[in-house]
Amino acid sequence: MIYEQDGPAPYPASEVAPPSAQVAVGTRAALHHARAKRAFDVVFALLVVTLMLSWLAPLIALLIKLESKGPAFFKQLRTGKDGRPFYCLKFRSMAPNAAADEQQASRGDHRVTRVGAFLRQTSLDELPQFLNVLRGEMSIVGPRPHMLRHTEYYAGEIHNFMDRHRALPGITGLAQVSGLRGETKELDAMNKRVQADLHYLRTWSFWLDVKIVGRTVAQVVVRNENVF
Repeated sequence: MIYEQDGPAPYPASEVAPPSAQVAVGTRAALHHARAKRAFDVVFALLVVTLMLSWLAPLIALLIKLESKGPAFFKQLRTGKDGRPFYCLKFRSMAPNAAADEQQASRGDHRVTRVGAFLRQTSLDELPQFLNVLRGEMSIVGPRPHMLRHTEYYAGEIHNFMDRHRALPGITGLAQVSGLRGETKELDAMNKRVQADLHYLRTWSFWLDVKIVGRTVAQVVVRNENVF
């Protein structure tokens, strides 16, 4: 675990900054940080799309279509940088249902298909989000984006919740590799994720992103009981 938070410790807004703004806005160093993170995102995403998604997407799409009716891809409005909504892309892991934009997946969720359960456990359902990265809507590493309904709710319940939206949302993040994944039944579970996100924004470095990506890859091969 590379981050551990024993209890709530909200950070004042003045102490929270996106990765590209760890130094004074407008300085040459800030611009260098922003360009370095974006360059890493684009190069990494292009490699994944070219070497994996190009051949894996048709196979996954076929398996999804063989098991259940509906599109192979699923897009959902989620909260992006500065609170702007964007369509987050995924491989469809559930049977089409009316509650998809409001209800989180839970243990034993009947909506999750057999193929979908495998995709979710291996995080393969997230692969289309590398297209979001290339479109400039997401980063490889950053706070995970939430459904609009959840953003509205938690913004009123957790101090500084919206500060996590000062940076692009990520495919993976510090909270996820620190074991803070899965359904958030209790407010405290989401609060711990938010504190991890804010800690990431305060301590960002290129090598922290590399470390988080490495931990993410390692965790993909290990079954996570909080993912369903």
